[in-house]
Amino acid sequence: MFCYQCQETAKGTGCTIKGVCGKSENVAKLQDLLIYTIKGIAVYAVQAREMGIVRKDIDKFIMESLFSTITNANFDPSRFVDRIQEGLTLRSDLKNNIIKEGGTIPDILNDAAIWTAPSDEFEAKAALVGVLATENEDVRSLREVITYGVKGIAAYADHAFVLDYVDETIFAFIEKALVATLDDTLPVSSLVDLVLETGKFGVAAMALLDKANTTTYGNPELSKVKLGVRNKPAILISGHDLKDLEELLIQTEGSGVDVYTHGEMLPAHYYPAFKKYDNFVGNYGGSWHKQVKEFDSFNGPIFLTTNCLVPPQDSYIDRLYTTSVVGFEGVKHIADRKDGKPKDFSDLIAQAKNCPAPTELETGELIGGFAHNQVLALADKVIAAVKTGAIKRFFVMAGCDGRMKNRDYYANFAQALPKDTVILTAGCAKYQYNKLDLGDIGGIPRVLDAGQCNDCYSLVVIALKLKEAFGLDDINQLPISYNIAWYEQKAVIVLLALLHLGVKNIHLGPTLPGFLSPKVVNVLVENFGLAGITNVEDDLKLFMV
Repeated sequence: MFCYQCQETAKGTGCTIKGVCGKSENVAKLQDLLIYTIKGIAVYAVQAREMGIVRKDIDKFIMESLFSTITNANFDPSRFVDRIQEGLTLRSDLKNNIIKEGGTIPDILNDAAIWTAPSDEFEAKAALVGVLATENEDVRSLREVITYGVKGIAAYADHAFVLDYVDETIFAFIEKALVATLDDTLPVSSLVDLVLETGKFGVAAMALLDKANTTTYGNPELSKVKLGVRNKPAILISGHDLKDLEELLIQTEGSGVDVYTHGEMLPAHYYPAFKKYDNFVGNYGGSWHKQVKEFDSFNGPIFLTTNCLVPPQDSYIDRLYTTSVVGFEGVKHIADRKDGKPKDFSDLIAQAKNCPAPTELETGELIGGFAHNQVLALADKVIAAVKTGAIKRFFVMAGCDGRMKNRDYYANFAQALPKDTVILTAGCAKYQYNKLDLGDIGGIPRVLDAGQCNDCYSLVVIALKLKEAFGLDDINQLPISYNIAWYEQKAVIVLLALLHLGVKNIHLGPTLPGFLSPKVVNVLVENFGLAGITNVEDDLKLFMV
């Protein structure tokens, strides 16, 4: 195997024996083959679109398949075997669809569009088509940046899709980008352009999801979220999917079972639609990488709606449930919706009723809900604070959290920031500092949490509105610095989105991605001022100039 798509990849260069995330060699290979398979499907999908043939089932399959290969989403080899087999069937069906409608299939096609094999030969085939199959280091780097960016786009498009919000141009771009990664005739300059175009569609996907979430559940608003527990049996929900949460709350209402959020589901408390549920109690625990300890002490069922799943411990695996693209061998899986009916959570609820209440980890509360609509409602107050010098600078500290000890940097950085600065955050990176007492500036909290990682879109909207309010020509003239943490592919698309919008001098850590070759790094440094991090003291001096 070879995988270097996440920040924790072995030695910063690539996992070759077993993934640091926990995935096995055979799962890694099957994921590679699934990606190769959907690239082959995309070859036909691009031609089909040119003929006016748009297949919803193809769009959905490509989107969900990309999402399933994101770090910490699915560890179940049987699920990938099934997906590859389904993909080969869909590829053949789409090809026949094109021929039936009068299209002509080219005599020469990339192997991704024509290969076939029985399932017992999948791993052997995968060994030939993985990341390292592209020999040129720089071409490989750019192809993988595009692929990982597209994975992030697919994840956000999937969240919107389940709420019935679809943008066909996003699917068309995904297919175009996947095909481009097969084209050996494309020059490096064209691949660089495609990287930035990937960022453009990253913005579109985040905007679509923002519209889907806010139209369905209302605009996030300033909210206080409880951290303690009640003496009732409960279900813990993690991940990002708000539709799953809504259906769970409806089915648990009046059952005597409470619902708590974990990890990236915390921002659900900011949406008005969820505040009507008396059994929606609060947030339990912290970031995804702490789940091994926190899931154990929760005592009741745990429901994973999306990534990030850590290979579970025996102490709670019998209380763990997955759904959608998430999977792990031996873990109970909640089936997808059929015929417009909600998912069935009766097994979770029945098990919860026989479990003790959660063991309390902490007390107090968190304040959040500072997505673009809420911050813009406070715009006059924020602008006045900037003009009077009460706020000297904003720091965008969005992105991902992770297990590595050097991520303490972000907590230390937040604590070391001058008291006249404000942190804008979204994603699980906030768990490094959102429980610290950093105070406020004239009633404005010094940590403004916009929500999940996709809500980095809100931070962009806020920045653009501030640029307009101050009459500036360039977003980089704002008193905003970017010190972003990354872990997986959703963070990759956030970075590419910022680059597309022209944001410069972004600092990315705790390490630069292993999939960026030295020459590609140089391109990003020369054109965008991309940099890594060093230590808190030196970085603060650099940021505060």
